[in-house]
Amino acid sequence: MTRNEFIKKVDEKVKLIRNEKGYTQDKMAQILGISKKTLVQVEKERGSLGWAVAIAVCVIFKNSEILELTFGGDIEDIIRSLSSENNDNKYTSTLGGKLWWKDIQTKNGYTVQQNVISNHYRILDSNNLRVSYSFEVEYINKRFNELAD
Repeated sequence: MTRNEFIKKVDEKVKLIRNEKGYTQDKMAQILGISKKTLVQVEKERGSLGWAVAIAVCVIFKNSEILELTFGGDIEDIIRSLSSENNDNKYTSTLGGKLWWKDIQTKNGYTVQQNVISNHYRILDSNNLRVSYSFEVEYINKRFNELAD
């Protein structure tokens, strides 16, 4: 997934999120810090929120079922992965990836998982604590080998 793909997905879902929360266009625009005209253009697929506002949507509405189904669970990893190339974030707690993740490989207490929707990767330790995450499989494989060997 690229930043542009991420933005496009949020653009496509912003109206559904607004309706999910029961907000008017005026209220939603106020919450996001944009004009109602901009929001209307995005909802009509004639404009875009851009990177910063797309992130704001995901942070403000992080508990949205629409976003969860769109991105496959915790969106913070996706945002961080798109913000910089590779990320090591040792010992961040996870639920172990039973719903949105498939196991790719396991060795010496470490597991590489891939998100079934966004396709980004993460490494968990034996306590299901997130050690690293990235969209780059080469980077994940390198980190996995460093950790598991």
